[in-house]
Amino acid sequence: MAENIKQLSALLKSKGNLKQEVYSVTLERFETLKTKLKFVADELLKLKSEEDKYVIEYREDGKFEAKIKFAGDVLIFNMHTNVFGFENDTYVQQLQYVKENPDNQFCGMIEVYNFLADSFKYNRVYDVGYLIARIFINKEGHFYVEGDEQLGFLYKEFDKMILTDEILCMIIENAMLYAIDFDLWVPKYEQVKQLTVGQKIQQEGNITHLTGKRVGFEFANLNKKIEG
Repeated sequence: MAENIKQLSALLKSKGNLKQEVYSVTLERFETLKTKLKFVADELLKLKSEEDKYVIEYREDGKFEAKIKFAGDVLIFNMHTNVFGFENDTYVQQLQYVKENPDNQFCGMIEVYNFLADSFKYNRVYDVGYLIARIFINKEGHFYVEGDEQLGFLYKEFDKMILTDEILCMIIENAMLYAIDFDLWVPKYEQVKQLTVGQKIQQEGNITHLTGKRVGFEFANLNKKIEG
């Protein structure tokens, strides 16, 4: 029993302290990200003229979520409160940087989702958003980004790259550029040809069909076409 207690104590000291350190670094970077999001929103507002009809708005929803609305899009940045490791066959585990110190694999995670602004404006609770990026950050501030288009290939050198304030701004700007270029497409006719009475009653006067930028399309296949 005493030996087990010692083993538990040792694990708590190593894994517990490590995960708290990763969490602290991720939270600090997320706080900076929120500051940069607000900065981007403020700078865009300065360039907006009286003739421009689009909306720019920054908002925080609690400690772990921030959003920026720009024209018809909303980007939501969400920090996960847990710390993650990676499976053996993943990119991270193959790096010498991680092989030499397995603790370097453990990361906090910030997710970036793209929604339609109207989904929130008109309370369309069944509309869908898309995960366009995941930012992984370890205890040393090293990071990499999993994502679509530029977000997926500009920030891949986990063993070399540090998540600086400047890079945070670049990630925000790239995410916004991607969202603007990620247009809303007409859904397939078969996806919207039926409407139940319940759906019509539930949202009287509002659009009742599920709406999203790629609803009715094979999103994964589309990404492959873009990359190819």
